[in-house]
Amino acid sequence: LVDVSCATSVVPQLLAHFLAEHKAIPFQSCAAQLFFSLALGGIEFVLLAVMAYDRYVAVCDALRYSAIMHGGLCARLAITSWVSGFISSPVQTAITFQLPMCRNKFIDHISCELLAVVRLACVDTSSNEVTIMVSSIVLLMTPFCLVLLSYIQIISTILKIQSREGRKKAFHTCASHLTVVALCYGVAIFTYIQPHSSPSVLQEKLFSVFYAILTP
Repeated sequence: LVDVSCATSVVPQLLAHFLAEHKAIPFQSCAAQLFFSLALGGIEFVLLAVMAYDRYVAVCDALRYSAIMHGGLCARLAITSWVSGFISSPVQTAITFQLPMCRNKFIDHISCELLAVVRLACVDTSSNEVTIMVSSIVLLMTPFCLVLLSYIQIISTILKIQSREGRKKAFHTCASHLTVVALCYGVAIFTYIQPHSSPSVLQEKLFSVFYAILTP
């Protein structure tokens, strides 16, 4: 649901702009697009950490998996992920669209992406950049560190498995998740964790394609 919604918040408008000569988006639609993309992105980051914990239990504590990862815990972890995303997003969207957009209001991006909208402001945006940094640390770096800790334990356990078939099965349990983790966190960290030294606009567009389309 998160992946489908994340793609849906960006791709239909992107396709419409491919076909339109005048590529415009209403102010309210741009704000809504930013709100949902930020919220769903935050949910994705936390969910990936939750999934890493699930893999950790499956590989490192397999005999107690069903007892640990019971329905109640899964529901609480999923709810926590959704709440985390929807707490940060309204704050980021509100402070971004309160900025005076004095420039030509041409968003040089594939969507109403956070850094692209902030660049339209004709005032000092250092407070916005601090907010982006804090939000990135809480919703991006913290889950990423939890994922790293989980996989350190997982790899350590896999290396101790005697049978080749057992190691292969354990690796297959984690392979698809690890691929998405590398794409999702890698692109987001490179884009958001250092707004002052952010990549070029072209790189941002390419990263957005990875994040909004390829990862889901």
